[in-house]
Amino acid sequence: MNQTFSVTENSRNTLSKFLQGYTLEQLNTIPKGYSNNLIWNIGHIVVVQQMLVYKLSGLPMMISDEMVEKYKRGTKPEQDATQADVDEIQSFLFETINQTKADLEKKVFKDFQEFTTMTGFTIKTAEDAMVFNVYHEALHAGMMMSIRKFI
Repeated sequence: MNQTFSVTENSRNTLSKFLQGYTLEQLNTIPKGYSNNLIWNIGHIVVVQQMLVYKLSGLPMMISDEMVEKYKRGTKPEQDATQADVDEIQSFLFETINQTKADLEKKVFKDFQEFTTMTGFTIKTAEDAMVFNVYHEALHAGMMMSIRKFI
């Protein structure tokens, strides 16, 4: 798991640089031909990690239900994110991963609802969820690299 968390932390550092390196207007821009923006992708990454690890384990997530509703799979930006939204997402980038790492070490993930992803990967444990999460974050980071060319 150490390597999984190392890759995830590297990913989160990259995402943090997006939040710090682009204006609020740029973060909210949806380029022509796209259905979402930079901030939605980062919020989505945070939400999916929490849902994969905590929700499927039957444990409370660190994020609010409101955040889940804004950034879960199948959603798109309905309104511009505020600076407060950006700040919240920024804080969750690392808080959620640090807490997940601590919770895995404490072995709090006892029950897990098996889940098969859209790509056919079956997640059977919280550890599997974190491994799949690396793939998921990379997909969205790639999308963000594409979006940034148009803002």
